[in-house]
Amino acid sequence: MVYYFLRFIVSILSRLLLRCKVAGRENVPQHSACIVVANHINLLDSPLLGVSLGRKVYFMAKEELFQLYFIGWLAKQFGAFSVAKGKLNRRARRRALELLARGQVLIILPEGKRSEDGKLGQAYPGAALLAVKGGVPIVPVGISGTGQLTGKWWFLRRPRITLNIGEPFKLSDFHDKLSRDEIAYLTYEIMMHIAGLLPQEYRGRYTS
Repeated sequence: MVYYFLRFIVSILSRLLLRCKVAGRENVPQHSACIVVANHINLLDSPLLGVSLGRKVYFMAKEELFQLYFIGWLAKQFGAFSVAKGKLNRRARRRALELLARGQVLIILPEGKRSEDGKLGQAYPGAALLAVKGGVPIVPVGISGTGQLTGKWWFLRRPRITLNIGEPFKLSDFHDKLSRDEIAYLTYEIMMHIAGLLPQEYRGRYTS
């Protein structure tokens, strides 16, 4: 009940304070597991994804968030669970695979932190490893406009936000025992799908 109440509140606030456009919602599988990956510019990226995909979702969030008692509690109620920054620890990996086995939607922001300049940065391999191990499709999302959500009075401008949801895809058919080079290749493949859904100026190192 708390999850759906928070989702309702976030949905109402986003409509009041933002001009949010969601394109490609039909690309999100409605009855099966998937991993949703997106770029990360603002703290509000995850909540906006949570109310825009048309399904209940779960998030990976850095463990520092849960050290703030009230914020951590809210994050848990909204479907978040902790992961160590920069690595996919055993507990987070087990939780993620359990959710995927149950047919749930898991959101991962592969960069692991907010981009300071709005451009795509170096990604961590967690999403690729989980997609291969779980055997599930990946749904890429390009988020643009959330860089405007700064300062005390940003909401007076009602910034335009776009969530561009791409078609689901599966990674190349690799075995579970991936080499470092194979992991890097699959992670690059994921980021190129995200880049293709973003304006040119957001793509950073993933422009070619």
